[in-house]
Amino acid sequence: MNQSRAPRSAIRPRVGWAAGVVLVVLLLAGCTSAANDSADTESGSASTSGEMLGQPESASGDSLAQDASVADRSVITTGSVSVTVTNPITAAQDAVTIVEQAGGRVDSRTENPETDEQVASASLTLRIPAGDLDRTLDELRALGTVNYVTLNASDVTQQSADINARVTALTTSVDRLLALMTQAGNTADLIAIEGELATRQADLESMRSQRDYLADQIEYSTITLDLTATDTVAPGAPDTFVSGIVAGWNALVTALGAALVGVGFALPWLGIAAVLGGIVFLLVRLITRRRNPT
Repeated sequence: MNQSRAPRSAIRPRVGWAAGVVLVVLLLAGCTSAANDSADTESGSASTSGEMLGQPESASGDSLAQDASVADRSVITTGSVSVTVTNPITAAQDAVTIVEQAGGRVDSRTENPETDEQVASASLTLRIPAGDLDRTLDELRALGTVNYVTLNASDVTQQSADINARVTALTTSVDRLLALMTQAGNTADLIAIEGELATRQADLESMRSQRDYLADQIEYSTITLDLTATDTVAPGAPDTFVSGIVAGWNALVTALGAALVGVGFALPWLGIAAVLGGIVFLLVRLITRRRNPT
């Protein structure tokens, strides 16, 4: 009896240990699987989120870079606009008002009133802020019937950068020379530094003038506006006795003037003809006398 109970009591602890080991293994396997699934899920979510968020960020970055590149460009815009209007003189004043309201200015203005020989016209050189060019041109087109519009854009980004770099370099050089003047040990050194300083300052002023002129051309577009009348004025015919006399007198003066011009044109030829005729006449008389000595 004692021998049969001993093996059973020894087997029970072994079965308990084995069951515990299996349970632990199963728990570890379940935790590992859950962790892997969770990691995969989080990785997929992160990847999806990255793709969804990353792509717009990249596109936005490219767009901002392109916008910055365009904004950094220096462009000079020039052009010509021709408009047919009813009254060019009045339209010219309207054009000046449009440009001044846009913050621009008028550099030149020529007006030709209507006469018997010519129609009224006006020509203006306008300086329009580059940022308001399109809107201002639309308002100028509305003055009448547009004949043509031409615009030219010149990229001067590199030229502007070169001038700015030279201004910076010359400014630094002038500052150094001014510092050296205070440290000059003798008169000869002082004179040499002053001569070089004068040259550098002249170059600096020239570069600054070029920079300012270029900046003005970039900031304000130059547009030539030509305004012409719609109809050609025909000369009026005389309709009274006095106007008939005046017209006849004017015609007589014109005819006499034309005759005098013709005579003036013919005088040189008449003089040459007279000289040649005189020479021929003298030769004929000499020959005749030799043949008839008596």
